[in-house]
Amino acid sequence: MYKKHPSVLNMWSDYLSSIGESIDLTSKKYSSWYFDNNEKDANELAELVKRGEKRATATSLWCLEHNNEPTPKSGEYIAIINWNGIAQCIIQTTKVSIMPFDEVPTEFAFKEGEGDKSLSYWRKVHKRYFTEELQSIGLTFSEHMPVICEEFEVVF
Repeated sequence: MYKKHPSVLNMWSDYLSSIGESIDLTSKKYSSWYFDNNEKDANELAELVKRGEKRATATSLWCLEHNNEPTPKSGEYIAIINWNGIAQCIIQTTKVSIMPFDEVPTEFAFKEGEGDKSLSYWRKVHKRYFTEELQSIGLTFSEHMPVICEEFEVVF
């Protein structure tokens, strides 16, 4: 079973203290994860979030459904970790939209903050990522596949 690095709970506790809440009394919940599926990208994307350049992320709805994972919801908190599990920051989801891959707008690609922030770059890297991810569960990428477009802000 995955054991969270102590830095995650420490950062969550520090965040709660910064807003006048106690870890023992809060009703707020959080999850923790890293971006992408390899060390280099996970660490680079966490840095983009900390610098305020990355304010969005995209997920395959098909993969979430295959793994019986819940769809993200506005208001949720996430402790972003690096590849080694060390907490980097706390984000809060501000908006969740589901749309076909080929309808993701330029503005969303820019908010993802990756590469040159263009829609063509976004489509190229996400098509490659989603193709690999879907193949691992026996599915095939489609330009019309549903993508979860999640926007967030760094809160700590």
